[in-house]
Amino acid sequence: MREVDFINAYLVAGANVVVEAETNPVSTISPMTNGNKPVDGGHLIFSLSEAEAIRSSDVLAAQFVRPFVGSDEAINGKQRFCLWIDDSSIDLAQSIPVISNRMENVRAMRQVSTKELTRRGADAPHAFQQIRQKGDETLIVVPRVSSENRPYLPVALLSHGTIIGDRNFALYDAPLWNMALIASRLHWVWIGTVCVRMRTDFSYSNTLGWNTFPVPTLTAKNKADLTRCAEDILLAREAHFPDTIADLYDPETMPENLRVAHERNDEVLERIYIGRCFKNDTERLEKLFELYTQMATEVAKRGAEKKGTPRRKA
Repeated sequence: MREVDFINAYLVAGANVVVEAETNPVSTISPMTNGNKPVDGGHLIFSLSEAEAIRSSDVLAAQFVRPFVGSDEAINGKQRFCLWIDDSSIDLAQSIPVISNRMENVRAMRQVSTKELTRRGADAPHAFQQIRQKGDETLIVVPRVSSENRPYLPVALLSHGTIIGDRNFALYDAPLWNMALIASRLHWVWIGTVCVRMRTDFSYSNTLGWNTFPVPTLTAKNKADLTRCAEDILLAREAHFPDTIADLYDPETMPENLRVAHERNDEVLERIYIGRCFKNDTERLEKLFELYTQMATEVAKRGAEKKGTPRRKA
């Protein structure tokens, strides 16, 4: 047991600070946004067998069928697909009966909605209600809700052409070293402390969890080292294909090569913070809150100077 001068609202030694949601990252990391929200009544998203039926119905239909990944697909490896139709291709899509029928079903569902925004979406039944991507990006994906029992947060790298749902957050075309940050023990303890929990699950938030995550300024070498760590984690997973993230991150059966890859990632990242590995999660949190307090103060100062208003206390 040790004595400390102050304990903050999160029961961590240090200055009394409350972590507030941020629109932009306080650190120099890539922006993270929501996935796409369909609001489609189930007509734009479908199973593998339905996808095959659509593709086989017309030679032109395949171009509009994309892999769709929600949180269940990201964690448990389930397969679903969706219609992804660019505005410039509406006429072609409508000429394909099986697609036209689905569009009409979306239109009908949206027209009778009690929500004005959804009713307005009836004019574009080919499209998701809220669109966050073009469809050709490489994606680093984090499910909104995941079990706290895993030793690391689930994070997936998806190839271009994949469409993600709004049960995920994503970094679009971001450098791979960002994945190393998300896959770290440091990020796990930060999310577990500052984000809301749902029973025994983490409820991830881009504004409260990612945008507030304090990361020291990274050098080119730091980024290269972290990129290699992320690649090693992906290679370790690939060695156990077709195991899913749920399979691989079961704390009782996590493969040794994957555990080693994560431990190496933790070591590389933690040396950037303090020149050595942290002794425990308590020490990790104390350093993270120390950095967050400094960074949030600087963000507030810049905002106050820009607006000419009194600055917020961190």
